[in-house]
Amino acid sequence: MKTIEHWINGSPTAGTGPETAPVFNPATGQEQARVALASAADVDTAVTAATAAFETWSESSLTQRTQVMFAFRQLLMEHEEELGRIISAEHGKTVDDARGEITRGREVVEFACGLGDVLKGSFSDQVSRGVDVHNFRQPLGVVAGITPFNFPAMVPLWMHPIAIATGNTFILKPSERDPSAANFVAGLYKRAGLPDGVFNVVHGGKEAVDAILTHSGVEAVSFVGSTPIARYVHETATAHGKRVQALGGAKNHAVVLPDADLEFAANHITAGAYGSAGERCMAVSVAVAVGTAADGLVEILERKAGEVKVGPGDVPGIEMGPLVTKASQERVENAVGTAATQGATVVVDGRGLKIDGHESGFFTGPSLLDHVTTEMDAYKEELFGPVLAVVRVDGLDEAIGVINANPYGNGTALFTGSGEAARRFQRNVKVGMIGVNVPVPVPMSYYSFGGWKDSLIGDSPIHGPEGIRFYTRPKVVTTRWPQPKQQVTAGFNFPTSS
Repeated sequence: MKTIEHWINGSPTAGTGPETAPVFNPATGQEQARVALASAADVDTAVTAATAAFETWSESSLTQRTQVMFAFRQLLMEHEEELGRIISAEHGKTVDDARGEITRGREVVEFACGLGDVLKGSFSDQVSRGVDVHNFRQPLGVVAGITPFNFPAMVPLWMHPIAIATGNTFILKPSERDPSAANFVAGLYKRAGLPDGVFNVVHGGKEAVDAILTHSGVEAVSFVGSTPIARYVHETATAHGKRVQALGGAKNHAVVLPDADLEFAANHITAGAYGSAGERCMAVSVAVAVGTAADGLVEILERKAGEVKVGPGDVPGIEMGPLVTKASQERVENAVGTAATQGATVVVDGRGLKIDGHESGFFTGPSLLDHVTTEMDAYKEELFGPVLAVVRVDGLDEAIGVINANPYGNGTALFTGSGEAARRFQRNVKVGMIGVNVPVPVPMSYYSFGGWKDSLIGDSPIHGPEGIRFYTRPKVVTTRWPQPKQQVTAGFNFPTSS
């Protein structure tokens, strides 16, 4: 049985932690590897390596850093298929879906390649007689990322390219459920010319997480995961003096107005709900059907849910793979049963799906629930699976009220042909990322990703301009260069621009 090791100071490292955890192939249900779980001592080893590397990497030229990023981007493109299959084998998503997440992650690398323009400071001449002011930003030091299982390549790529390109060194703690992508990326960085110790990977559970959150040598922590853990990460790390990005869970609504093209809306909502088996924080988990749109929308959604091709992620033509673990499969199928007992109409029942030749895989089919109310568990809980709940309302303002009353505020979408309705929706809804006729409104890399309310703990979104600010700190320099032998009278009053 293969053991997946850590990556510290430029090479695979067994570590000192005695424990390992199983890594499954979700399509077969079989254990395919073990992953080493880091001890606090292993985390300390990684921090020590990253601290030493920071001394030289932080002083490297911007040209050197961006050259590494350009080379890394090229390697990501060349090895996209291989990395996609690694992700599919451990996560369960289709290879096409995995390639898609690599592409979205690579866009952040491309943003990092252009940091020369973004990092330019500003200069003010003659703010006072003979006095100038300029500013610039410098890296923090050793920073860390703690990332979830659902996007083992993309979410880390939202963090480390910007952190590294701005001069920091990085420690990644990926999910132990699908750890191999992180090590593969580490190998690509080494081939791209990144010095040893700048990018490190430690695998593990709570002991590794706590060691990162409390280590005095770590300056900042980025996290994506569930809201309860995001709160824990934020509270623990800030209590130990660190900057924190903590992105939590979601319950994303897609509102469909009667004037929308129902075929178009249903097609995109189906993809948004069941893509990646619903295991993404931007998945469409609630369709809010407004007025007369409801019956027609549910009819089309039913048909499209039945057309979704479910099977092993490495089979061409498959659109939805298995869930990541047996526990996830059981939780999602139990939620469908609970919805039925609470009064929801199970229009499409994905429970009990068996795939020929993969009977032990963690498969469940798409489920569609109608007449769901906001009091039902299927609405209130983040199911993180291929379950779409339909909530019926009378008007757009009522739909906005439903969304605003929800504790989450990650993403939302509106399907309509009305510019007035779209404008009213995007101004009044209390959500961080909004799509108009776009079901999964993940912003491009040069914007920042982050929700409102319980979807973002603290106030630091990820990548884009907010990512630059998070991984750097500013300096403002005020200078005076008097002529030789010139006497300048010092004032005892508070300095002004006069």
